[in-house]
Amino acid sequence: MRPDTLFQRITDYANRADPYPLYAELRENGVTRQTDGGYLVGTYQEIAELLHDPRISSDIGNRTDPDEDILRRPDPPAFIGVDDPEHDRLRRITMRPFGPPHSPGRIDALRADITRITDDLIGSFRDKDRIDVVDDFAYPLPVTVICRLLGVPFEDVPLIRAWTNAIIASFDFAPEKDDRDHQERLRAGMEARIAMAEYLGGLADTRRDRPTDDMLSALVNDAGPDGRLTREELKSTATLLLIAGHETTVNLIANGALTLLRLPQALRLLRDRPELMPNAVEELLRYEPPVHMLPQRTPLTDIEVAGVTIPKGARLILMLASGNRDPLRFKDPDHFDPTREDNQHFGFGSGVHNCFGAPLARVEAQIALSALVPHLAGLRPAEDPPPYRRSALLRGPRHLVIERA
Repeated sequence: MRPDTLFQRITDYANRADPYPLYAELRENGVTRQTDGGYLVGTYQEIAELLHDPRISSDIGNRTDPDEDILRRPDPPAFIGVDDPEHDRLRRITMRPFGPPHSPGRIDALRADITRITDDLIGSFRDKDRIDVVDDFAYPLPVTVICRLLGVPFEDVPLIRAWTNAIIASFDFAPEKDDRDHQERLRAGMEARIAMAEYLGGLADTRRDRPTDDMLSALVNDAGPDGRLTREELKSTATLLLIAGHETTVNLIANGALTLLRLPQALRLLRDRPELMPNAVEELLRYEPPVHMLPQRTPLTDIEVAGVTIPKGARLILMLASGNRDPLRFKDPDHFDPTREDNQHFGFGSGVHNCFGAPLARVEAQIALSALVPHLAGLRPAEDPPPYRRSALLRGPRHLVIERA
């Protein structure tokens, strides 16, 4: 198979369960140019340099051939889709009610709630011989937490899930532009994004001058030195926080459970030494990350990467999960080692666009997997590999049914 079809193979659903051999091929090829003019980068050093290179844009409008479906979006992009100084302004406004230095206790204050929700969920299936880790645990935990954090009523979670599923399904890469199913997913995803943004904007309006103790209230009522978000900016930002605030953590927890079920020795180690769980979560972020690629980077000028000139405006795809398994950076990279110390992974990206919600995701995964580990002994996946979600970008099991061995 020719290298110029590598991205098609990586994004082919048939390879979703194990894309890592394709990532190894990508690293051997170095920078790989695709038939559509895009460039794949999968080596650790080059990804790290590009993530910190100010000549690399996150604004799709800088591409020579931007995706018309994205450009037709009625809402402005969230801060992950713009460059500094606008990115910095939007991110600083959003960070004020979320974390240090203005809200240093926000995440720590959630620990008791996260633990309580975790215990309740495990209590509901503790004596069952068969559960779906995704539906019964990995999904309800982070979605409950992010809804409470933002101030979304829990009774609206089914609506949030339907919208999110449609949006995530639209993060698909069809090999042909006229793929009808692909076009339908794009349309449904756009409609879901608009509906979610309008819902969150309306919810924020109800908190204006009548705040409660949640982030939406803070974003519409508290003005810092950078001012407030406009209503359209708030809608885009809240949509990003709601989706990213639970989708990646669902995959992290589910991928973690599957990894430990496949590796009984690692499971026993964490059962005997629970203090290793923070290390283990970092290793999961390297070994089976929830986000596999950053598909919307663009050079603002011609740049040279590993001896290849990538032209201004080209589509640049950074394959984070490939970099995480680069043997030039990590010793024995295909081995899951909960005691690994030198672990500067790309699980949350890097650079100015480093994941906004990383502190919350870490706490959720540590608490969730620590509570789950004692209950995994004697269980096995009913199907291995399990059915995966369609997205190659946000990769994780759609279901993970486990049962008594």
